[in-house]
Amino acid sequence: MEYIVLIISAVLIKNILLAEYLGNCPFLGTSKRMDTAVGMGLSVIFVMTIATAVTYWVQYKVLNPLGLGYLQTIAFILVIAALVQFVEMFLRKFAPPLYQALGIFLPLITTNCAVLGTAILCIRREQTFPEAIVFAIASASGFTLALILLAGIRERLEISDVPKALRGTAIGLIMAGLMSLAFFGFVGVDGSLKALLHN
Repeated sequence: MEYIVLIISAVLIKNILLAEYLGNCPFLGTSKRMDTAVGMGLSVIFVMTIATAVTYWVQYKVLNPLGLGYLQTIAFILVIAALVQFVEMFLRKFAPPLYQALGIFLPLITTNCAVLGTAILCIRREQTFPEAIVFAIASASGFTLALILLAGIRERLEISDVPKALRGTAIGLIMAGLMSLAFFGFVGVDGSLKALLHN
């Protein structure tokens, strides 16, 4: 049941994009079309899960035993960049159709601060390995949910009468802000679920 609270919290209440404000560049850049948003979302789910697993191992098996915890950010960036390159090479060689579908999004993930942020949040919250993996999958799913919702809104705005000064990125930022406010309506749900668990 605690994992359900963790999932609901990561997807709706503490959404990595709309509450933590991490990963806004790809959020705005790839939310113009639904197919692009879905491709980016699936790529982020895959990479964020693997990156969290690898960085968790690096933190607790390499950095902490050697007393190099202060190198966490640099080490995690290097691990994520190497991981994305490895995934890109693997897909190009062994799954060309999947590489064609996701290839354009993989380099964008290297610079996506949501991936790094999730890995660091898992360490700072002192989560166990299973909790970190569940949190990574849920955070990436929350990223994908927000991305798909904004893509749907922006596609609808393309056929709407938006004032000229607000077209493009401006209306995208306004919609992202309104979505963030809407998601703040879920604040407190995790506390209620935790209270139900303890009763």
